[in-house]
Amino acid sequence: MPIIEVNHVSKEFKTLQREKGFSASIKSLFQRSYTIKEAVKDISFSIEKGELIGYLGSNGSGKSTTIKMLTGILVPTHGKVLVNEKEPFKNRKENAKKIGVVFGQRSQLYWHLPMEETFDLYQKIYEIDNETFKRNVEFFVRLLDMKDFLRTPVRQLSLGQRMRGELAVALLHDPEILYLDEPTIGLDVLAKQKIREFIRAINEEKKTTVILTTHDMDDVEQICNRIITIDRGRLLYDGSLEGFKESYAKESTLVVEFLDDSEKNLDARLRLIKFEENTKWLAFNNREISKAEAIASITKLYEIKDISIIEPKLENALVKIYNRPLP
Repeated sequence: MPIIEVNHVSKEFKTLQREKGFSASIKSLFQRSYTIKEAVKDISFSIEKGELIGYLGSNGSGKSTTIKMLTGILVPTHGKVLVNEKEPFKNRKENAKKIGVVFGQRSQLYWHLPMEETFDLYQKIYEIDNETFKRNVEFFVRLLDMKDFLRTPVRQLSLGQRMRGELAVALLHDPEILYLDEPTIGLDVLAKQKIREFIRAINEEKKTTVILTTHDMDDVEQICNRIITIDRGRLLYDGSLEGFKESYAKESTLVVEFLDDSEKNLDARLRLIKFEENTKWLAFNNREISKAEAIASITKLYEIKDISIIEPKLENALVKIYNRPLP
């Protein structure tokens, strides 16, 4: 049984139309007109326990609206959302006990308290038994390398340290589902890597279902096994990360530095896109010719000093599908 089910869900927002002028204001007291915006349009998907999901979309695509329906903050206009076989907005307290939420721009830490006391506070809020609390604190402190700043007030912590604290607090009560919104935003490379490794470790250790929304495609590639892509409220893709790359990120590039610079007929499936001195950039469609074939076709004809492959970028593929017209 899926832990999350979204069945033909739509969400509409109704906005009052306001006109300028005194007479228009008087008229609006008796006759009001509204504009209806459909933020989410008939989407369906299901998520099994323990999956690592990247929920992707441009700004205004409907990502946040979907997450708010999953957490019970918003009620679907049409369709049904089920989390653990129950509708979140009808069972908000029960649902809240089984989920953890981390928003990169909004903190759930207490500014003047050190992390140690913040943990104690959340133990009381979530009514966590002492054995579970102690085990989880020790586990998170070790995994997130938090020992050196446990007694430091939150206001004195770096952004990376605060984000580690946010993750620990969100998972303190052993939630079944973790919603992450831009968890690595503004972090340096090392801090990002620590957060990514932690998320994968938590998923492996506790089978926590993770739903990640982010604009950082490195987060997606290093954390997620499956991606769901939404644009202008409509579901565009739901499947494996590899399947997405095969469908939308088809073109790789060979960067070849030649010892032999004579002109010869290259394989027709290789397209020259850049040329500098003895180095050529050759693009090819992964469905038309494999990487091994592409390299072999070059090395048969030329003496090569160096050769490398630039893999297609997930970000570029997303830009392409966001820019295409909807049916």
